[in-house]
Amino acid sequence: MNTTADLFAETLPAVRARTPADATAFEIGWDFAHHRLTPPPEALADGHPVHQGWQAGAATFGARTLKPTPQVRKWLQLRLNAWRRGRAFEGTQVTPNFLAQIDVPLCPITRVTLTHASGGGSDASVDRVCNQAGYAAGNLAVMSTRANEAKADLGCRDALTVVRQLETSGLDTLDGLNALQWSRLAVLMSFVTLMKHDEAACLPLLVLPPNRLRLLNPVQALQAVVTLAFTQAQAVPRLRELMAHVPAAARHDFQVFVLTLQARRLAIGMQVAGAELRHALEDLWTDAAVNRRWQRFALQLGQADCERLVRLAARRGLAGKGWQWLPNAAATEGWALDHDGQTGPKPAWASALAAKPPVKRIAARH
Repeated sequence: MNTTADLFAETLPAVRARTPADATAFEIGWDFAHHRLTPPPEALADGHPVHQGWQAGAATFGARTLKPTPQVRKWLQLRLNAWRRGRAFEGTQVTPNFLAQIDVPLCPITRVTLTHASGGGSDASVDRVCNQAGYAAGNLAVMSTRANEAKADLGCRDALTVVRQLETSGLDTLDGLNALQWSRLAVLMSFVTLMKHDEAACLPLLVLPPNRLRLLNPVQALQAVVTLAFTQAQAVPRLRELMAHVPAAARHDFQVFVLTLQARRLAIGMQVAGAELRHALEDLWTDAAVNRRWQRFALQLGQADCERLVRLAARRGLAGKGWQWLPNAAATEGWALDHDGQTGPKPAWASALAAKPPVKRIAARH
């Protein structure tokens, strides 16, 4: 008895003989059919490789299809968008199950409740955090459409430039985001941007890393681990265990920083939990004293010191479950960084699909 993989392997060779991009599109169409979904109209032109895959899949599966969950729909949409734009898509780890794991109820940038298919700026969207990398595990996050459209093709330093422009121009918003929201966006993008230690150490943790995002800068990973320790019981005693492994010259400054966070955590109220606590911990980093004491400590460390401390914290579950340290090569596997996240030229058929309109920067003063 032939399996689905066998049937696909029998059907694909003629398409593969043309271009790898056509083979990728054929596979996307096949998976649309496998979940009894129809590709967008612009992909159904005669001879289009997505259409060919969809027809072949429909003929193979008939009514024996899989359930099209919201995560499956998003997975197919992401793959189609990646193919249309000539972007790398790492399909081994980025699955519907992975998309379910990174889903969030609130936008990490605007903090609005995310909606679905409303057509408004609060709709949830999944996109790459680093625009110079592909669609891959560790580089994807869920945010509102409004935040995602503001991000467009910018990098973290571009977003920081926008923050400075807003602070000096008297404008309240740019592309629907205020200065604090642009700052959160910049910090989010900085997590997946390799930076010098001193530069990364001076960024306030205005947004905590979303689930499954990879933090490429060891000092930011340490910053997040220590902050998230205050979502756990007995944070200070457990951080004292970590303190014993801090370089002796920096130990006092680490203690001062931890006690500063403890005082702020008590002021929040120990009954506060969940998203409210997460937002309150992020907001602590708007405090000049918190940043000053963090930088005084962190700038005494090197990347190797931070990596060692994060490894220890992860083993002891200091910031909760799920933390693990990966070498950079493993952390960015499938990101296609050597090619700016591209797989090659855009496929010839891609021009038939609707492209994103150019971004128009809109400023507003209230």
